Amino acid sequence: MSSEIEVVDDEALPRGGDMVASSAAGEMANGVADESLKNDVYTAAAYGDLEKLQRLVESEGCSVSEPDGLGYYALQWAALNNRTAAAQYIIEHGGDVNAADHTGQTALHWSAVRGAVQVAELLLQEGSRVNVADMYGYQEVNGKAISSMLLGRKILHTAHVAAQYGQTAFLYHIVSKWNAEPDVPDNDGRSPLHWAAYKGFADSVRLLLFLDAHRSRQDKEGCTPLHWAAIRGNLEACTVLVQAGKKEDLMITDNTGLTPAQLASDKNHRHVAFFLGNARRLLDKRCDGNSRLGKISKLGLAPVLWCLIFVLLVTYTHSVIIASNLPKLTAGSGFIAWLGVFLATSGLVMLYRCSSKDPGYVQMNVHDPQNMKDDEPLLKIEINNPALLAGNWSQLCATCKIVRPLRAKHCSTCDRCVEQFDHHCPWVSNCVGKKNKWDFFIFLVLEVLAMLITGAVALSRILNDPLAPSSFGAWLNYAGTNHIGAVSFLVVEFFLFFGVAVLTVVQASQISRNITTNEMANAMRYTYLRGPGGRFRNPYDHGIKKNCSDFLINGYNVDVEYIEQSTNTEGIGMMHMPTPNLQNGGAHSHHMNGGGHVAINVNSDNSRKAHHGHVHSAHCSHNNHEKSKTDSVPLGLGLGLGLGLGLGRGRTNARSVAAS
Repeated sequence: MSSEIEVVDDEALPRGGDMVASSAAGEMANGVADESLKNDVYTAAAYGDLEKLQRLVESEGCSVSEPDGLGYYALQWAALNNRTAAAQYIIEHGGDVNAADHTGQTALHWSAVRGAVQVAELLLQEGSRVNVADMYGYQEVNGKAISSMLLGRKILHTAHVAAQYGQTAFLYHIVSKWNAEPDVPDNDGRSPLHWAAYKGFADSVRLLLFLDAHRSRQDKEGCTPLHWAAIRGNLEACTVLVQAGKKEDLMITDNTGLTPAQLASDKNHRHVAFFLGNARRLLDKRCDGNSRLGKISKLGLAPVLWCLIFVLLVTYTHSVIIASNLPKLTAGSGFIAWLGVFLATSGLVMLYRCSSKDPGYVQMNVHDPQNMKDDEPLLKIEINNPALLAGNWSQLCATCKIVRPLRAKHCSTCDRCVEQFDHHCPWVSNCVGKKNKWDFFIFLVLEVLAMLITGAVALSRILNDPLAPSSFGAWLNYAGTNHIGAVSFLVVEFFLFFGVAVLTVVQASQISRNITTNEMANAMRYTYLRGPGGRFRNPYDHGIKKNCSDFLINGYNVDVEYIEQSTNTEGIGMMHMPTPNLQNGGAHSHHMNGGGHVAINVNSDNSRKAHHGHVHSAHCSHNNHEKSKTDSVPLGLGLGLGLGLGLGRGRTNARSVAAS
């Protein structure tokens, strides 16, 4: 894959002087660094210097509708850096929102690079075409202009650009509000999902799958999005695609006959190859739900556990309570003995409730494409969802097509999202979640108490047999011969007790802290469980007393975050950001990244470099799969893009720039 924004390498740039705007490219090539070069509309637009822009346009008569020396428009520079006020001024003074540079890109394409939602909204309101494609019209080869019909016409929509740079919020905005097409392929057959998977932007992958992007679409090389994620070793992107996909997705081969797992192994991404291979083996073992064996497998181990407890109860009753070769029970001991039976029977009832009860399935959204209007946004139902507005893309479930609660998780076994998902328990053949965790915990407590009582009664009855010999060896032989049922009961219960008791203690500990098993296992992955400094912090822990009382009385804990009251208010207040001197070219820009965090880029006059535009290539190769070793951020004109490599070949003196 290619089609990425490229900038000239530092080695290719002159070392002398300041490099400011693209209009100064010719002078920079000669090493000229004239301070007057900064006084152009392109630099002013890039830095959002509205005062300078007004002076240049209104006093000096500069045009904002003409391209600079490299063919890029002032509106594009403003859009790239999210300079809404500058963009508004340029449009009011003749700037064309649909003006395209020599690659066919408009200002809207440039706004997608940095995820500049505010300026994109302005452009769209002013008539910018959301589904416009960029292209190479003509290219210069050996001094001759060759038609794009010969070199290949590169079509790249705004959604492609946003997906390349992981601008999930930008994608969400243009699709939900402006009904942009999220699954349109380019002339190489690659959709935005291909790009997001290749670049490893899992949040963008989730959103595109949520929008019903085609998972199995094969490009001209026969690669699906899963192939490209495997080539780059993007484990999280592979995980999202596999969870939302089917077994057939893992078996698709590209033009060379390789599956995603084989490609990952070929590129030495062992962790990805292991994951994909293991996923395929698990899916191979999964029975067809419509077959007789599949319907039986859906029952899980709950019937086995129910029968085991029932058999133990019968054995205990027959061999311990009413055994003919043991003394009759007194009223007190009989009450205790039958109490164990009652507790175990109550546990069976709770086991049935836990197995058959809704664990807290989140209601699925069912979209009817036939009843949807052509201009109806695909995310109309969820457009104002607070989770999406906050950039919590991990709450998108690509399988259920819902925005799930923060503590919910999709269970691959049940194929549903479950609120306050704890774990999927094969012994109860159901998930343990918000609505049945109380039943599960009470079941555990009842069975532990039952095992304690029945075990104590059985052991006491055997030890107090008046006919038993006094020597230990003879007693063992006697018990094994005359009380085989009671001894068998004790042996089985001994091994069961420790497993159930440990599980009960763990569940009680988690309930007291209002945290789930799933959250404990993924504490380092879930951002809402990390406090300042990246340390673990459970925002739902309201103290042992409240946690336990809410769970025992209500049956579940409410997902309300605990807000710590700070007694020390000294020094707390509004933080003032330093205001840069726009006349000297300093600027700062705010933009939302895929995770919903605000990034602030501060650029100084001494570190500016020229942006060399969006340069695309139609070539795609499996061989160019290594990630860039450079994590530094090139500064200049608020660009602030991290480094990455495309799937294609660029000029030898150019490097591709991708959002980090």
